[in-house]
Amino acid sequence: MSGSAITIKTKDGQCDAHLFHPSDPGKWPVVIYYMDGVGIRPALFEMAERFAQHGYAVLLPNLYYRLGPAQHIDPATSLADPVEREKMMERFQSLNNRLVAEDTGAFIAFLESEPSADASRIGCVGYCMGGAFALTAAANFPDRVRAAASIHGAGLAVDRPDSPHLLAERIRAKIYIGVSEIDPYLEPGETERLKQALDAAKVVNNVEIYPGVQHGFAVPSLPIYDRAASEQHWVRVLALFADTLGGRTI
Repeated sequence: MSGSAITIKTKDGQCDAHLFHPSDPGKWPVVIYYMDGVGIRPALFEMAERFAQHGYAVLLPNLYYRLGPAQHIDPATSLADPVEREKMMERFQSLNNRLVAEDTGAFIAFLESEPSADASRIGCVGYCMGGAFALTAAANFPDRVRAAASIHGAGLAVDRPDSPHLLAERIRAKIYIGVSEIDPYLEPGETERLKQALDAAKVVNNVEIYPGVQHGFAVPSLPIYDRAASEQHWVRVLALFADTLGGRTI
């Protein structure tokens, strides 16, 4: 497995990122990994490497780059300490779907010139806030993104003009939505509105409720990590990518 720190030029500056891919030579289908609200940390590197082990070039960008390079983050402290939690929320509020869609254009441009990446086969996966970014990428780059997955995402079908469900008619990718049954970040009826929008737009989709688990269940190092449910999400997302991009299932 090969991993490297890279920098991608965007309209707003220099985005620090990491690229992982199999050690064997070749051009691998791409997975763009949109981080959760906590930010870049070792647990996300491990997850990106796991995707890469299944035959993908995996781009993990620091979406908070406008605030500076990624810093070491302890999720337990960020979520439990009031001061650190407020800082995390400030970072989270510095982003929106439009900004990340612009960044995604820069990411794709980078991948087009990356020797290890086959940028004609792109999938997106996002966790927490990254779920909305993955769906927005699918809508903004319908000719490039073949598959997109949102895992315990929020803000997917809300009363905002940039809500991803309003872009459903532009999506051509296959979509997987993994929903925590216990999720205070979801608005009442949000999952149903998203499903209705995807179905109405004839988007091939699978919306799955994970019973008894909380927001953040899929990411190791979070206090509410649920190994069984997380392993189920790996099965679903890797099957989606294998079907659409040509990588390997578990």
